[in-house]
Amino acid sequence: MLRSMADAVAHRGPDEMGIHADGEIGLGHRRLSIVGLADGQQPMLSDDGNLLLSFNGEIFNYVELRAELVARGERFRTGSDTEVLLRLLALHGEAALDKLNGDFAFALYDRRRKRLMLARDRMGVRPLFYTWRNGTIVFASEVKALLAFPGVSAEMDVEALDQIFTLWAPIAPQTAFRDIFELPPAHLMVVENGHATTRAWWSLDFPDMGETDDRSEADVADQLLALLDDATRIRLRADVPVGAYLSGGLDSSLVSALAARHVGNRLRTFSVTFDSAEHDESAFQAEMVRALGTEHTSVGTSGDDIARLFPQVVRAAERPILRTAPAPLQRLSAHVRNAGYKVVLTGEGSDEIFAGYDIFREGRVRRFVARNPNSAFRAHLFRRLYHYLPGIQSQSAEYLAAFFGVGADRLDDPLFSHRPRFRATAQTKLFYSEDLRAQLGDYDATAMLASRLPARFTKWHPLHQAQYLETSFLMPGYILSSQGDRVSMANAVEGRFPFLDHRLVEFAARIPTGMKLKGLDEKHILKRAASGLVPASITGRSKQPYRAPDSESFRNAAYVDDVLATQTGLFNPNAVQKLAQKARKGAMTGFRDNAAFVGILSTQLWHRQFAGTSSSLTENAA
Repeated sequence: MLRSMADAVAHRGPDEMGIHADGEIGLGHRRLSIVGLADGQQPMLSDDGNLLLSFNGEIFNYVELRAELVARGERFRTGSDTEVLLRLLALHGEAALDKLNGDFAFALYDRRRKRLMLARDRMGVRPLFYTWRNGTIVFASEVKALLAFPGVSAEMDVEALDQIFTLWAPIAPQTAFRDIFELPPAHLMVVENGHATTRAWWSLDFPDMGETDDRSEADVADQLLALLDDATRIRLRADVPVGAYLSGGLDSSLVSALAARHVGNRLRTFSVTFDSAEHDESAFQAEMVRALGTEHTSVGTSGDDIARLFPQVVRAAERPILRTAPAPLQRLSAHVRNAGYKVVLTGEGSDEIFAGYDIFREGRVRRFVARNPNSAFRAHLFRRLYHYLPGIQSQSAEYLAAFFGVGADRLDDPLFSHRPRFRATAQTKLFYSEDLRAQLGDYDATAMLASRLPARFTKWHPLHQAQYLETSFLMPGYILSSQGDRVSMANAVEGRFPFLDHRLVEFAARIPTGMKLKGLDEKHILKRAASGLVPASITGRSKQPYRAPDSESFRNAAYVDDVLATQTGLFNPNAVQKLAQKARKGAMTGFRDNAAFVGILSTQLWHRQFAGTSSSLTENAA
């Protein structure tokens, strides 16, 4: 059974498999060998045979931790970061987590105490799922492994589905699978004496609104760059070559520039390009490659490529998704793996911690317009936010104000910054079936999200509130999972994120809001820190979020009609058929239709791949 479970996630660790089973606990481990290639096998036993560890991810400060442990008299038998983690846990228990700088999910079993500890990294980079069967806890890095355990079946959690069709991702611990859960980021679970307790071991915090900070921009920029440089340096630690993704934007360009300072012209960079000019950033990628002198390759992606890969992406993500953006990244990770690389640095996390997304600027403009809703010019500022969306540019000020919900939301609403996004996404629920509506009743995904906010949330500046929502929910729920770990590890490629070093995250949280979002200049302080390392044409370019062609990618995909016709009871068949006809004609209009099409198609694919085509909604909910 353990071998079957491990085989289900062989793509995450194709280099080795380890099994331990002793009647109390069974651990199966699939290894992606990056540090301690010859001697880092897992599961790993402590010297006295009492502690047993299975660990996915990396401890980036293992060199410094190892030196501290050696100074205390510890003697190491391997060169792996796994042994560092094991010895640290043996000495400090749960307190060891505070010492770790890394991306990880692990299980530690104490045989004497019959005590299991599961833990996950601060930002939620590495996944950890679990379920219960007849008093036994079953856990794994992906749900596919849990489904290999006898008695575990795949049934849709309709509340989680509604969360996806509102918020883009389930709210941990819920998953798309009924009765299968995700350990939230920065949480640990202890199972002992027949009881399980879960708690947060770290939390993101911001200063109280109005708290003063007299640091100069120059000092903050210098400290920021020093932290990011060190975060990049320690993420280059590996016994295999480390490459970097280069999108053409500020974030990946800066990470690549810092990495190149440490490894010189040995840095290999990779990027994805698009046939569609609307989505392609190859000109900026080429400019950065020239500036750095890296060896660079790119992989072109067409709509047909996206359609062909999409079923594999849904299987990797293990949840419905509303955008096709993960597909090109799964194609890119395959390209990286074929080039002989297992590890890449990326720029993820910067937009969340330095206020780079349009939603942060949008929130500021909405508040500005709401203070004088009769102004003839204030609403025109919305056009400046979305220069890459032609439909926005032609609208009147009145339309723009209404579209962005000016006056529709209370300024003290904790979800104020995200209400327009949630409303726009929730329009996709027009395609729900009557059965699904009845199942959901008056369930409100946004109310559930609001109930999970920390007590200190109301004390923060509105920008910090918006950053918390992005960093603590959407980033681990979608960016780092469906668009991150799941599509990279599908090809056994580990992504590393210097911007998500917890030291930098905590530092950025205390940067004054005016240095992050200066007027409508997003990531202002980061641009200042990058000056001299990244060409001015890149630091000065308008923000272009990473996107990929959506419904238009599927016009030639033969499987679409058959998948959409699958009777799951989740959607209105007539409405879905009309939507499919619009997609075939290339007549999709706006975000709603595109998100609905991709969301419904991915849900149907999820159902076919995991739950089978025969189960009805009623059977799934029974």
